[in-house]
Amino acid sequence: MHIKQLIPAFVAAAALAGCSPTYNWRDYTSGDGSFKVMFPAKPSTHTRSVDLGGIRVDMTMTAAEVEGTTFAVATAVAPDPALARATLPAMRQALLRNIGAADSAAADGAPGGGATLEVDAVGKGNGGPVRLVGRFVAKGARMYQVIVVGKPGAVPPEQTEQFLSSFAPQ
Repeated sequence: MHIKQLIPAFVAAAALAGCSPTYNWRDYTSGDGSFKVMFPAKPSTHTRSVDLGGIRVDMTMTAAEVEGTTFAVATAVAPDPALARATLPAMRQALLRNIGAADSAAADGAPGGGATLEVDAVGKGNGGPVRLVGRFVAKGARMYQVIVVGKPGAVPPEQTEQFLSSFAPQ
């Protein structure tokens, strides 16, 4: 085989190696070891102080964005486990308020402040409609919000389910 015949093969191999899938799933463990999840791209992390139903906590948000859809996990620690469970509705309500969506009891996985709440709502954000899909979980004194937010037609069901189902509090 001549070198001239190998050049097109090398060019094709280099082009394929340079391509990356839209969703580049990777295992992620939080810096403090409090959860594991699979992100569809490299995440970044930020911490800020927030008020959740009357308690002030430092909330850490780890998020990645793919094609305008954000995949995020936020976590905070309450003073005790009962307060963590009781704060879940406030977390859920704050996100619904952020997108101007009405609260619907039908979206609750565990009404009345149980250990898990769910949400699937459409509202407005960034100048247009947005869809919010997620879960709010309490484990011990720690609270988690695991969410996917994007344009209603662009929130991919398979990737949303993969992200949500991969979440594991530790």
